[in-house]
Amino acid sequence: MADGTVLTTGGEVHVTLVKAGRTKVRYPATVVRDDGVRAVVRAPWARPGVRDFGFVRFEPGDLFTEHYWRDRWYAVKEVRAADGTLKGWYCDVTRPAEVGADGIAVEDLDLDLWCAPDGGPVLRLDEDEFADSGIAERDPAAAARARSALEELDALARAGRLPALTGPPTAP
Repeated sequence: MADGTVLTTGGEVHVTLVKAGRTKVRYPATVVRDDGVRAVVRAPWARPGVRDFGFVRFEPGDLFTEHYWRDRWYAVKEVRAADGTLKGWYCDVTRPAEVGADGIAVEDLDLDLWCAPDGGPVLRLDEDEFADSGIAERDPAAAARARSALEELDALARAGRLPALTGPPTAP
């Protein structure tokens, strides 16, 4: 899918999340901006009904502003309720995003991080799934990059730097 495309602000694209070689979810999103390194899109909660994680509920009306980097091993999603209230940041450890004219594709590497707003908890998620995935044996270099990305996200979240990380991209 990656072809050097810079997405057009206001255009519609599809975001595809791939896990274990299969499409996990695919949904339409509107391009907010793209500087050639980071593509930012906005999309409503893409699944039917409510998903209650215990620490946050994703539900119809929630709006996700999603940041995908072509050169980083993660994606960061700012989550807001329908009334605009910030719920927090959901971070996926992924291979660098592939961006093309038809959209954005990322390979989910099973590690996730949740950061609540205003000094709320920072939670590492799915480390057991990552361990069970077999990536450490299949692709040790990717596994090391994934663990490093989780450490970076955790440090940014605990330092209160996720809002700055997801601010406007610099011009190309």
